[in-house]
Amino acid sequence: MEGLLKVNSESWEREVLEAKGHVLVDFWASWCGPCMMIAPIIEEMATEYAGKLKVLKLNTDENPEIASRYKIMGIPTLIFFKDGKIVDQIVGAVPKSQLKTKIDSMMVK
Repeated sequence: MEGLLKVNSESWEREVLEAKGHVLVDFWASWCGPCMMIAPIIEEMATEYAGKLKVLKLNTDENPEIASRYKIMGIPTLIFFKDGKIVDQIVGAVPKSQLKTKIDSMMVK
């Protein structure tokens, strides 16, 4: 899949906090229905914004320390980073149009 990468506690620092530019992290788990619903949309965004937005997936069951560090209470949670800092987030499955609007508004910041 173009542009879509998995991230874990070992690669978190390098892939997210030290990354220059825009990063979207999808916090998800395999048992989460809404996570499965939004997954194809996340994949589309990774392809559509390739080169402009780094899109990462973090499995909260496999990386609980990162999920707790960012106080993830519900999944899916999408957190938007710019230059390693949180700029926005969405909790829950949202329609593609809403996600696209959020990404576009973040990209101009």
